[in-house]
Amino acid sequence: MSAFREDGAAALDWLASYLEDVLERPVMARVEPGEIRAALPPSPPDAAEPFAAVLRDLDEVLMPGLTHWQSPRYFAYFPSTASDPGILAELLAAGLNQVGILWRASPALQELEEVTLDWLRQLVGLPEPLHGHIEDSASSGLITALSAARAAAPDRRVVVCSEHTHSSTRKAARLLELEVRETPVDDAYALRADDLDLADACAVVATVGTTSSTAFDPVAAVADRAGEAGTWLHVDAAYAGSAAVCPELRHHFVGWERADSVGINPHKWLCVPMDCSAFFTRRPDDLRRAFSLVPEYLRVSEEVVSLSEFSSPLGRRFRALKLWAVLRCHGREGLQAIIREHVRLAALFAQWVGDEPGWELSAPYPFSLVCFRLEGSDERNQELMERVNESGEIFLSHTRLGGRFVLRLAIGNARTSESDVAFAWDVLRREAATLD
Repeated sequence: MSAFREDGAAALDWLASYLEDVLERPVMARVEPGEIRAALPPSPPDAAEPFAAVLRDLDEVLMPGLTHWQSPRYFAYFPSTASDPGILAELLAAGLNQVGILWRASPALQELEEVTLDWLRQLVGLPEPLHGHIEDSASSGLITALSAARAAAPDRRVVVCSEHTHSSTRKAARLLELEVRETPVDDAYALRADDLDLADACAVVATVGTTSSTAFDPVAAVADRAGEAGTWLHVDAAYAGSAAVCPELRHHFVGWERADSVGINPHKWLCVPMDCSAFFTRRPDDLRRAFSLVPEYLRVSEEVVSLSEFSSPLGRRFRALKLWAVLRCHGREGLQAIIREHVRLAALFAQWVGDEPGWELSAPYPFSLVCFRLEGSDERNQELMERVNESGEIFLSHTRLGGRFVLRLAIGNARTSESDVAFAWDVLRREAATLD
């Protein structure tokens, strides 16, 4: 075990140095497609190599191909922070290497997951009783929800959503051979509940915090319509759901307590390392009818329902350990402080954009994402984004709203400070000046 202790100490030291120095690295990877692959040996080694060689190649070969999601100046997509407690818990989970194929295989894995998901339910203000388990991503959660909805109403083959619903809904529908019916959105890019057509629909997906603009669909009104039609309602709160730890932000979530299922990603805005997506449902029996299949070799005498009976995978990692560690080591107050600061920084950035001649805001900013653009053509805005990203100083992404190319600045990294956001604004204005 001496080599393990020495190598483990070296790996932890490497990681600590990386986190200390990440601000000095270009945020977006600076390589061409295939460059990393070409730098790696085409065949596996014949002889054993020391772990030190792995760390060396991590620095020399892989590092140029890493986009630094841990950087406080990562503002693209939706940031994902792995906080210190989550990182250490991930190490412990790997070392323990639990495989939760059924309760007996790891009672601690299952029962910690059940307790921790109930903690999260309480933190975000969802009602009890709810079944909760962890999926690897919200995409998998959509497959779980739509599979249960289809099984509960096998004569209905339609999924209803808005044009701004995440693409995972369409992908899940494709896999399950369901038709997607889009509903128009209003001027704030939220689904119009009055235009819902739930004929032959087994499910309707409402979103709180859409990916493009963090719009929030009128969940309470959608729940009314879904209840009347007997249609499964899934609320996708993958990004924004974490914000519900703050009571003053819960008015955006009114109605989600009536959903048949809800998805929240702690690995987006709650400091938990990828991958950790919480799935809640008030209809666990429907999930079991859709997914439960216990082969003979897994039949046991304990009268316990295993988590493998509520979704597609049989095996499951000890993901709850990192969520448990984050909730304990940050606490309700610590998590609220992070969310509130990000919401404040987004409002501050939006104020700078709104006050600057030649710039415009493109959508409301209820959470920590600001959609904005330079006045002028789509090509001008795309060129601006490319120049900013190529500088390596910050990383932004884009979307299209109302047919126009729009820049997105997403704040969500726990290490991001006001100075980082101010730096991003300086870089944007500097590069914009070079376009004229």
